[in-house]
Amino acid sequence: MPVQLSSHAQVLVEERLRAAGCVFAEDEAQLLVAAAVTPAVLEDMLGRRVAGLPLEQILGWAEFCGLRIAVEPGVFVPRRRTEFLASKAIDLARRLGGAPVALELCCGSGAVAAALADAVNGLELYAADIDPAAVRCARRNIGTAGKVFEGDLYAALPIDLRGRVDVLVANAPYVPTGAIGLMPPEARLHEPQIALDGGTDGLDIQRRIVDAAHEWLAPGGYLLVETGPSQLPENARVFECNGFAAQTNFSAELDAAVVIGTINGK
Repeated sequence: MPVQLSSHAQVLVEERLRAAGCVFAEDEAQLLVAAAVTPAVLEDMLGRRVAGLPLEQILGWAEFCGLRIAVEPGVFVPRRRTEFLASKAIDLARRLGGAPVALELCCGSGAVAAALADAVNGLELYAADIDPAAVRCARRNIGTAGKVFEGDLYAALPIDLRGRVDVLVANAPYVPTGAIGLMPPEARLHEPQIALDGGTDGLDIQRRIVDAAHEWLAPGGYLLVETGPSQLPENARVFECNGFAAQTNFSAELDAAVVIGTINGK
């Protein structure tokens, strides 16, 4: 049962969060109070949030596409903007019909894969990440709906998946190395840098994904990659230089950008 606070005590919690720079202090206070079973637990959670830890890591979950995604300490927190990537992948998987094969690379907590499993019937689902903590978290979230592998991109995958993937989706790191220091402290201090750092221009990992995607996609398959809005033109060029027809997509509501590629001639 959640801890019971007086109105005055609730306001004090909100004020501490607001003073720490939490923009949505009232909403966060409600979530923390609802999750705390004793005043001592609330004080511990509040202290960690004021110290800069991500709210989702403190609560142990993040809301994503209507699901509660488990988020462990030190694991990348799924962003709301990535729901745009998930929605595109879901639409394409449903359009394919039958029993489509979906793969999420750089899966982190497995949020996109979990959303796909929840929304698409008959899906054959795979996911992979290089970070052992992320893989453990993704296995919790995906459960028996799919298989999660640990390793560096395609090297993590079983060989019999080659040429069978209908929907390949990736929210790979795309923050330029030089911009990591400009990120909010809760991200740059409490999320793994390997999940943030995309190299000099932010597209190093994406280039590797696009370059080898042909080997893993089924005929008529789709490659979807989240990127930064300002990176869309260069990202599309990377797709096209690798033989993909590239479609750029932008959501003003979520400030989210996704490139969708199909292999030319297929």
